[in-house]
Amino acid sequence: MSEQTSPAPSTAPIREEWLSPKDICRELQIPEQTFYQWRTKHAGPRAHRIGRHLRISRTDLNEWLATTEDHLA
Repeated sequence: MSEQTSPAPSTAPIREEWLSPKDICRELQIPEQTFYQWRTKHAGPRAHRIGRHLRISRTDLNEWLATTEDHLA
């Protein structure tokens, strides 16, 4: 009889989703000007320059959104 083994769990990292400023503005329903104002004030999500393009990881956006929750006492 042959022994069946289950495949080993993958240790490969989960592929990160990268968003453009337009993607974020569309998702948050805000003007692009607001996003770029946040950038100048260092108040928005962390962004990375990849070549000439500005990209924000989905993880960084979600972490930033979690810090902006409006907590009512």
